[in-house]
Amino acid sequence: MDAYRQEIHAELDRVRQTFARHVIEMTVDDLKQPSCGTRWTNRQLLFHMLFGYLLVRTLLVMVKCLGALPSWTSRPFAALLNALTRPFHSINYVGSVIGGAILSPERMARRLDRVTATLERDLDRQTNAGMARGLHYPTQWDPYFKHYMTLADLYHYPTQHFDHHERQLNRER
Repeated sequence: MDAYRQEIHAELDRVRQTFARHVIEMTVDDLKQPSCGTRWTNRQLLFHMLFGYLLVRTLLVMVKCLGALPSWTSRPFAALLNALTRPFHSINYVGSVIGGAILSPERMARRLDRVTATLERDLDRQTNAGMARGLHYPTQWDPYFKHYMTLADLYHYPTQHFDHHERQLNRER
């Protein structure tokens, strides 16, 4: 598990550096450009990339609380969330539009630094048994959600989400 923790620490460090580089290099015009393959602008997509890490903080609490229950207990909740996929996607879209308008890219970078540092501290406190706890997830919400994800899977998830969306930033200029 130590190698896994080191891998997650390295991923989070890379994400912080990559995000900071985008914030430094993107001009105001770059930030206003539509992203590739989404309805968001680059600025809104940057917020959405940050949001993946913010969301994981909540998901970690859920796994820690509910993950001690038998695994079948989370299936109905995941099914309910899958049934609510359309409203989720609408809220997810609008939330990133609003978040991208409210937070400057510099504030997003500072927030990403704080949330990833919090995730790293939390990761280092987990036992091997704790890392094996998990829940069922709504697989229709995100391509990187698996039917069942452990705490270990969850620490890796936001970086998969980040890398996916980083490829959609429009950097043609």
